[in-house]
Amino acid sequence: MSTISIVHFSGSGHTTKLAESVAQGASAVAGTKTQLIALSGENIVKGRYENDAVLAQLDASDAIIFGSPTYMGGPAAQFKAFADATGNRWFTAAWRDKLAAGFTVSNSPSGDKQGTLQYLFTLAMQHGMIWVGLAEMPMQSNGINRLGSFSGAMAQAGFDSPDVAPNAEDKATGELLGRRVATLAAKLGK
Repeated sequence: MSTISIVHFSGSGHTTKLAESVAQGASAVAGTKTQLIALSGENIVKGRYENDAVLAQLDASDAIIFGSPTYMGGPAAQFKAFADATGNRWFTAAWRDKLAAGFTVSNSPSGDKQGTLQYLFTLAMQHGMIWVGLAEMPMQSNGINRLGSFSGAMAQAGFDSPDVAPNAEDKATGELLGRRVATLAAKLGK
């Protein structure tokens, strides 16, 4: 059985909605256990993320899918505080050869989301992880990958509530990312 953890921060709930879709896609693969892990600002003490239970869950995972809203062209400060706290895992190579992927949400169609996905990719590369991209053609007639990303799933929130956005097409794109990571984890015997 593969364990896929979807660790994310969500400021207004949109990123959580996309994280739930990613988890749903991963859960659709037989033999997959998913863990949806929401990062909380309450775990940031003096600018540093502190939650050993969450880090232990990630240590025990076969794949980690990172998610953050895009704020000002990059990941949310809360996600960055979490990422900085993974330094001990980097030092001991605890996450080496785990699968990794990422997703992000911003208000506008671009919103410089690529900057956030690039950050998530770099975080994974720092840890020696194996990055899994989306592998879906852009702007499909059914709305899959309508925002045209290959490095991870992107979604648009607009100014709608999390009850409305991300839309069904962006959620379906997130599901495909989760399913792809879980399928690869099963193939690799992770």
